[in-house]
Amino acid sequence: MADFKMPDLGNLMQAAQRMQEELQRAQSELARKTVDATAGGGMVTAVMSGQLELVSLKIDPSVVDPKDVGMLQDLVVAAVGQALAKAKSLQQSEMAKITGGMSLPGMPPLV
Repeated sequence: MADFKMPDLGNLMQAAQRMQEELQRAQSELARKTVDATAGGGMVTAVMSGQLELVSLKIDPSVVDPKDVGMLQDLVVAAVGQALAKAKSLQQSEMAKITGGMSLPGMPPLV
């Protein structure tokens, strides 16, 4: 019969506390980081934070055509969609640095 040794709960709690602190620090860093994406050859640029907040939207005046609002709308949607995908990727890579890519039970999805 093999000896079963109980895990050291104190060490587990300390490790969990360190990981939680690292996750909070990473969330703060993500709030300061931004990604950008363009559509229409740079006619529309969307800038998004690492916390998935749209922080800036730039539209080149030459693309503003009252007769073709649909095209402008499509460019905005495309730029924002690409920025969102980049921000989600940034989140995943930052969190993977802390968790080693493992899924943590009880933790809400980060994206």
